[in-house]
Amino acid sequence: MAGTIHKFTGDWDQNFHWEDTRSRMYQNDEANQVSETWMIGKKEGAENFAFRYYQIGPGGHSRKEQHPYDHGILVLQGSGEVLLGEDTFSISRGDIIHITPDATHQISNPTGKPLGFLCVIPARREKAGKNVWAEEGIEFD
Repeated sequence: MAGTIHKFTGDWDQNFHWEDTRSRMYQNDEANQVSETWMIGKKEGAENFAFRYYQIGPGGHSRKEQHPYDHGILVLQGSGEVLLGEDTFSISRGDIIHITPDATHQISNPTGKPLGFLCVIPARREKAGKNVWAEEGIEFD
């Protein structure tokens, strides 16, 4: 197959969803609802990148993390803040963010509306001394 198309089946103002994708709650407690949808990755045979959509509920945030690889982010919905290293920046729909390797990062949503963004990472990464698929070991809902 030459590629994969996941048709958008959501509502651009409210509910972002694509057909035939894999989703899970990335974080799920009363104060912090974050969903993760994998659209392109191992299942699609992508050798060089993984393509995901995250939605952070009002008042929520992603984990504070750092990884030895780049991230590319495009904000599709809402507004919020991104921590890059020691600096925090405002972000909103249409903004593109590059997170450099090993940079501490976190995305927060201090607003009353959902914040949604696309995130691109390498298809494979090193874990426990092995080169594995980025989505390896993830259980989807």
